Amino acid sequence: MAYPKIDFLYLNEQDMIAAGVKDMKGCIEAMEEMFKLMKVGNYRMGGANGNSHGTMVTFPASSPFPEMPVDGPDRRFMAMPAYLGGKFDMAGMKWYGSNAENREKGLPRSILMLTLNDKDTGAPLAYMSANILSAYRTGAVPGVGYKYFAPEDSKVIGIVGPGVMSKTALAAAMAVRPGIEVIKVKGRGKASLEKFIADAKKDYPSVKEVYAVDTIEEACRDADIISVSTSTPTTGDTSIYPYIKEEWIKPGTIISSTAALRFDDDFIINRARTVTDNIALYEAWEEEYAPEAYKTVPIPAVHVEDLIAEGKMKREQIDDLGDILTGKIPVHRDPKEIVVYSVGGMPVEDVAWGTIVYRNALEKGIGTKLNLWETPDLR
Repeated sequence: MAYPKIDFLYLNEQDMIAAGVKDMKGCIEAMEEMFKLMKVGNYRMGGANGNSHGTMVTFPASSPFPEMPVDGPDRRFMAMPAYLGGKFDMAGMKWYGSNAENREKGLPRSILMLTLNDKDTGAPLAYMSANILSAYRTGAVPGVGYKYFAPEDSKVIGIVGPGVMSKTALAAAMAVRPGIEVIKVKGRGKASLEKFIADAKKDYPSVKEVYAVDTIEEACRDADIISVSTSTPTTGDTSIYPYIKEEWIKPGTIISSTAALRFDDDFIINRARTVTDNIALYEAWEEEYAPEAYKTVPIPAVHVEDLIAEGKMKREQIDDLGDILTGKIPVHRDPKEIVVYSVGGMPVEDVAWGTIVYRNALEKGIGTKLNLWETPDLR
């Protein structure tokens, strides 16, 4: 870049698709490389601990100011900054607003954008549509877990919550375990179930059966992979979180959770293998939301952090994915172990996949170049 002039690339959603944002195999590879960089410390996220999920703006239940939004389902704004080194060597931030009422306007619940910045000057390099990017990186992170933990001959996947996150988690499962023959789906709404099933049949013609089930138990029974991504309110009552009983899970299964999920403590403490995408993220949540972080962040590993704080579990009972990818600990401690894999979502994921898509766009001449200034008026 010829400073002081600054140009940056704008990529709308169609540009992102043309630049390869839906390449799930490539996204899984990017996430795997990202986890290795994180394990050696070549990254930074927000907060004093450098591992914060992000900074959230929420609204009060009522306000004396008529123009101020009030609290509601998924009503928030969030900033998620990060730097990732290695071959990515990029700083950036995902920013989004979310409101469940968006669906009444024909909009997604959350509308996301990603900015990539030069690590030295802070100059913008790209400003891009990030709904698809965020969904694919969220699916690719479970995909890394499926690649390592799911049985090589996996035939059955159970899906709980047929939303966008489950759609990309399924895409990741099919990318690393193409021998899957049965997809079982548990959902609440008829329309979302029917759409999920129709899309799965169209996207994966090699799958023999795709069908809805009435209970979480039916989704779990005989499954080699279980994916849970549900919208569940965090009211402080953890009993409303989706629940999976140990006897429903067959030995060797991996269960990934990007959202609320609950198990019996005896199973989690004594027999399950807990794996996290980044242990430091869960420790940061525990620090931020102690003493009962699980009531606010309903992901299973957060509950494990609560149990550690209570003296009911030891830190050594959590395995970090990065340690497995770098060979510090074995992929499997027991071939029959049940892996509960927690996926928290991190801005380094957006920066990793966003950087690759941005570079693809530059190489292919995709996007619109915009000018910030020829020379800055104030300096």
